[in-house]
Amino acid sequence: MVDPRISNLARLIVNYCVHLGKGEEVVINATTESIPLVREIVRHVVEAGAYPVFVNIGDESITEAFYKYASPDVLSHVSILEKEVVSRIHAQISILAPSHTKPLVGVDPEKLKIRSQARRELSKIFLERSARGELKWVIAPYPTRALAQEAGMSISEYEDFVYHATYADTPDPVSEWSRIGERQSKIVGFLNKAKEIKYTGPGIDLYLRVDGRTWVNDDGHYNMPGGEVFSAPLEDSVEGYVEFDYPAVWRGVEVEGVRLVFRRGEVVEASARRGEQFLRKMLETDEGARRVGEIAFGLNYNITRFTKEILFDEKIGGTIHLALGSAYPETGGRNVSAIHWDMIKDMRGSKIYVDGDLVYENGRFVIEL
Repeated sequence: MVDPRISNLARLIVNYCVHLGKGEEVVINATTESIPLVREIVRHVVEAGAYPVFVNIGDESITEAFYKYASPDVLSHVSILEKEVVSRIHAQISILAPSHTKPLVGVDPEKLKIRSQARRELSKIFLERSARGELKWVIAPYPTRALAQEAGMSISEYEDFVYHATYADTPDPVSEWSRIGERQSKIVGFLNKAKEIKYTGPGIDLYLRVDGRTWVNDDGHYNMPGGEVFSAPLEDSVEGYVEFDYPAVWRGVEVEGVRLVFRRGEVVEASARRGEQFLRKMLETDEGARRVGEIAFGLNYNITRFTKEILFDEKIGGTIHLALGSAYPETGGRNVSAIHWDMIKDMRGSKIYVDGDLVYENGRFVIEL
């Protein structure tokens, strides 16, 4: 018998996150670990009258083999078939369900850089189609032993965590996320009127401008779990410094104690207690890698602990995060990069001012919305 929470999550993904309609074509990317969820997703896809054109089932050992043996020519190759798929599909469902959370830890960062640069065009097409409403997509989790171990939980504890974070443990998760979306839309409405934001507190003294930029409500249609609102700062406006409380994870590589100093929107100083060489290498990916492409508030208060998985961690209620690199076009952000690296700051004990007024304190908005 299928765990009803798995069926709930599959229904939520298909009917709410990407809201598939009759005749739409969808690509499903997953792993061998997540077959119970994929089976339920396919069921709901075809029941909706949509068509699963590709169901790509992968494994981390295959990805590792690619990077280990690929020459620079192979790393920089992008198939015309890949470009055609990303240019034409109606929706993409990606399931986060690794059997190993750090498959690329032994890979030369230069290889990762080459591959990221090569796939920059695909990322651009993807983001632009998404911004125009032509491509629906979602990344959603399936609890695996690897993720549970990384988070410091037992497998049953982690299953409960995942299904609670996604509200798949409720009788009607679609209604729950609709309610969350309405609440977050009020925050978006307020922030869309903002011009300047000032963050102050332990480990942060940061100023930026957002006038003319659009705030987006992540209520679970792109990431499941959702639970954030995000935008992009004016590219040359970020000033000050920030120290990130949690490890910054990029493709399984952890960098701890990241401290960034910004001048005129660009990182001018970067340090870390562990992984500083990797941090500096990623900042050299391209010109856009040194600028902030995203700013966001984490608002999912069902997520209360750090798991080393950004899909959950960037939503932790009471946090903010900044992403170095590419901006989401729908925000009006213009920064372009081959990377988009989220870094999380705990704001419990800190304050945020919008246009000079205190609006956020100790991890929550303190104004009437």
